[in-house]
Amino acid sequence: MMHTLEVDLGDRSYPIYIGAGLLEQQGLFAPHVAGRTVMVCTNTTVGPLYLERILGTLQLAGAKAAHSVVLPDGETYKDWPTLQRIFDALLTQHCDRKTVIVALGGGVIGDMAGFAAATYMRGVPFIQVPTTLLSQVDSSVGGKTGINHPAGKNMIGAFYQPQAVVADIATLNTLPDRELSCGLAEIIKHGAIADTDYLLQVEQWMPRLLARDAEALALVVKRSCEIKADVVSKDEREGGLRAILNFGHTFGHAIEAGMGYGQWLHGEAVGCGMVIAAQLCLRMGRLSADEAARLKKIVIEAKLPAIPPALGVDRFLELMAHDKKNDAGAIKYVLLSGLGKASTSPADEALVRQTLTDLGAGA
Repeated sequence: MMHTLEVDLGDRSYPIYIGAGLLEQQGLFAPHVAGRTVMVCTNTTVGPLYLERILGTLQLAGAKAAHSVVLPDGETYKDWPTLQRIFDALLTQHCDRKTVIVALGGGVIGDMAGFAAATYMRGVPFIQVPTTLLSQVDSSVGGKTGINHPAGKNMIGAFYQPQAVVADIATLNTLPDRELSCGLAEIIKHGAIADTDYLLQVEQWMPRLLARDAEALALVVKRSCEIKADVVSKDEREGGLRAILNFGHTFGHAIEAGMGYGQWLHGEAVGCGMVIAAQLCLRMGRLSADEAARLKKIVIEAKLPAIPPALGVDRFLELMAHDKKNDAGAIKYVLLSGLGKASTSPADEALVRQTLTDLGAGA
């Protein structure tokens, strides 16, 4: 069974297709690639598994020519030199403004290919084909594209919506366990910020999700995409509401940057970041002890870290000062007022320091 959702953004609206075996469904790609040149961006891990398959599908869908560029795998390569390799491939193949870029991979490939699409010849179409759980439930939807800077994650980028998102659940069968847990972090986040019934379902289904039950995975991908699509349709460029999707990310991005990109995976950092944020909410009287403990329990059950690295409190605050949500130099946190209710807010620095210290983040 295939689920179809719509991200409602007026003339930039697009479908999300969720199901097993979608990489072979040429009808999903034909409306976007027929008669056009296609450049598939992938990496050295995903390429050997699925590149030839997607190239064949695109050719059957009517692509005039189908090329590919294979990038090194990992967050550490989400940078200018690696992005340049995409532009080199596009220019070598004489790709024009009608060329369609296809992002085949996880969040790093989706972000980089999307940013290349946003900027090559001032904008060409692209399609997201996410192959990790994290990218299927989160990063492939919403149009955030970009690369990292040593001073902060995703600091260079653009809002640029895809033509379609094709999420083939079958690709999750080849996903390493650690990457599967990373996707669960974003799923937990969606329940924590917007839907307590969904959070309960995720909690109850955790054994099925870890066992890669196809039905359970398809349903959580669908529900997470529904939550994110609803938020994005109301606030495409993160002027207000959309910032709640960054719950756990202010602390998480600091962990990623402070440890060195790739040492902690994004979902691992977000999972731990949610635990830190929940403890801060507890100190502020916004969450009960039971709610904070429950969220931490779910994170641990997803096989995600709940203890932050000992970066040092000052270093944490320095890194969080680069967060994109910040306003006039003040760090803005995504906080919960009970599970299922999120908003952005400043927080007293003394409370943040005490929270980080108590959780073991002090050097």
